[in-house]
Amino acid sequence: MRYDLVIFDNDGVLVDSEPIANHVLADLLTEHGHPTSYEDSLRDYMGSAMHRVHDLVAERSGQRLPEDFDATYYARVFEGFRRELEPVPGVANVLEKLDADGVPYCVASSGSHERIRVALRKTGLYGHFGEERIFSSQDVGRGKPAPDLFLHAARVMGVPPERCAVVEDSPLGVQAAVAAGMDVYGFTAMTPPARLEEAGSAGTLSLFAEMAGLPGKLMM
Repeated sequence: MRYDLVIFDNDGVLVDSEPIANHVLADLLTEHGHPTSYEDSLRDYMGSAMHRVHDLVAERSGQRLPEDFDATYYARVFEGFRRELEPVPGVANVLEKLDADGVPYCVASSGSHERIRVALRKTGLYGHFGEERIFSSQDVGRGKPAPDLFLHAARVMGVPPERCAVVEDSPLGVQAAVAAGMDVYGFTAMTPPARLEEAGSAGTLSLFAEMAGLPGKLMM
């Protein structure tokens, strides 16, 4: 099927940000009395909007994170991004291939608008998107696994959900895409295939391990 729109997640799909962001999150949660390892952060929070981090901590501990938590988190993450963030290997070639084939694409991320732009500019990918093709959970109020963000992106881009493909690397993102009625391509570079398969069991999911293999799957 040839899609009318390909929707990319940002963290872990376009930019190799998950190691940086989850080390920062684990350290910061631990500092505030909620012991969290890097592996815990990947398992529990990868793909989450920040409101979900706050909700899970409150649910588990009965305590709220401080008001300045997000500001401290983003300051540390952006420092790490500016110092060491790189694009996911091969993703620039994927975007160039979609451009050459005339396939529209956009980014829809649980991250804030600022986070998306800092990451895309640092990695040299911003020019592929521009302002009109960047969507954040801030636009809809509910992040993944709710389908709201993907449905919003498709609506703005003028494409029915069933004509969209979503490229995701987190179980939350896969669940959101399935709930939106979109086909999902699960990138297994950082997430065990079984976790993505479980998240996508109710929809149409295709797994891939290297970006070089994605265009062939999208054009099948």
